[in-house]
Amino acid sequence: MFSMMKRRSFLVGASSLALGQLMSGCNRQQQASLNVQLLKGSIPAQMLNEFRQELKLTAKLNFAPEEHLNDLFERLKIWKDQPGKKDTGFKLPIPFIGKQTPAIADLVTLGDYWLESAIEQGWIQPLEVEELEGWKKLPHRWQEIVKRDRQGKLAKDGQVWGAPYRWGTTVLVYRRDKFKELGWIPKDWSDLWRPELRDRISLLDQPREVIGLTLKKLGLSYNTKNLSKVPNLEYELPKLHQQVKYYSSDKYLEPLIFGDTWLALGWSTDVLSVRSNYGEIDAVVPLSGTALWADVWVQPASVATNSNPTGTSTSPTPPADAKDNASLTKQWIEFCWQPQSAKEISVLSHAASPMFASADYGNLPNDIRENRLLLPDSSVLEKSEFIEPLPQDVSKEYEKLWTEIRSVTP
Repeated sequence: MFSMMKRRSFLVGASSLALGQLMSGCNRQQQASLNVQLLKGSIPAQMLNEFRQELKLTAKLNFAPEEHLNDLFERLKIWKDQPGKKDTGFKLPIPFIGKQTPAIADLVTLGDYWLESAIEQGWIQPLEVEELEGWKKLPHRWQEIVKRDRQGKLAKDGQVWGAPYRWGTTVLVYRRDKFKELGWIPKDWSDLWRPELRDRISLLDQPREVIGLTLKKLGLSYNTKNLSKVPNLEYELPKLHQQVKYYSSDKYLEPLIFGDTWLALGWSTDVLSVRSNYGEIDAVVPLSGTALWADVWVQPASVATNSNPTGTSTSPTPPADAKDNASLTKQWIEFCWQPQSAKEISVLSHAASPMFASADYGNLPNDIRENRLLLPDSSVLEKSEFIEPLPQDVSKEYEKLWTEIRSVTP
């Protein structure tokens, strides 16, 4: 699983998010506060001012961006192992001093793929969001991916462990100039096997992504459980391996930009972040359907709430500021699902809001609504799927097959 945790290192800046910390109110000692550790670039800075204006109480807001999802994941572990005091307001960073782990946040960005491990290890707790209007409007697929049992497996009657606020896809990224010379452009997974691309491809260093796309080529699901029963899989994977020049989950764009490779497997957010600066780079969501991912808000297990994970009260009279903090958490999640916020996320964060996960794209600008890299055609989206947690024995089967394929010299 940890091989998946280096995914999606974003290239857009978000230093302005820190301004939200400086503008928070401080009128009383035990003031309500909201401390959010979020993925850099995943929330437009203007949303913080809009949220502050919407609040009905004076509160301290602390939104701290982090470069990588795996850093946020590891922070959850540290908070669980070394529970500390919750942060209640802004503290100026002191440059050149050794980096310290921030105080426990109320909410943290996590990728959906991390949910299984975070739940199983007790690093996060369920969210009480099912009564929110935004949750009721959330498309069922985005509800289902965050409903889990105590082992982190999907469960229709499970608790809600995350609040999805944006999503994207796995895409084929290519060089326009090179494919103009070839006289065609990639459209689907089968194009990866074309002989003219031998030694011109880079793939993500992810077994579920690469084996999954091969299963899609064969008309099957990313989440196929019995690989040994799949006809032609052990023939197709070595053939694909022969095409590959590089495997990388974070450096796949560089060789493409320099022309060392012509085609790459990548994540839509990375591509949308750089495409405007490199005119020769384009991308396509494969017609057979692709893998979906979601960024979700999760609540660290160490955060005190009015309820325990089973939903029963842990304190008959919780402190007023604790009640206000829990209310702020829900208000922020609901705010991210409101139409205007969903639009701003979709327009400015290089990923779509789950509120725009169907053919009804509302009042989005035409250039965003027609951007099939951001919002795939509904027929493609229907054939796409989240990479779901698998039973342990099946996961080992994927890892074993991956190791065997990678050990073969092309």
